Amino acid sequence: MLLRDTLENYDVRFATTDLTFAQQHGITNAETLPDCNRNTPLRTLLCALVAIKVILKNRPNIVLSTGAAPGYFCLLAGRLVGARTLWIDSVANGEELSMCGKLSKRTAHECLTQWRHLADQDSVKYRGAVL
Repeated sequence: MLLRDTLENYDVRFATTDLTFAQQHGITNAETLPDCNRNTPLRTLLCALVAIKVILKNRPNIVLSTGAAPGYFCLLAGRLVGARTLWIDSVANGEELSMCGKLSKRTAHECLTQWRHLADQDSVKYRGAVL
């Protein structure tokens, strides 16, 4: 939600695991993804399939993700359909990149961290914090 003002001049579609959060910010047409993580393998598979469906339905030119597994699956599906992809790792992971951040640095066209000391300026870059 912190990036909404930056993106307001574009045709943006949101995907979230929590529609209530989107609606609180005035977003009424967000897609819903099942929440998942590495400890919920069946739900993770379902989330990956739903992410593919969302990407195929919307056919984005760019996929930007700031989240965990559901966002990574959207990023991966976007990459498979030819979209440019951007991963912004969560500000919550100050010690190391999240697991999805580590995967994204191999998958995304650009991978950004909000922590200067986590950047390697090769696959993970620091361009400042979102907060």
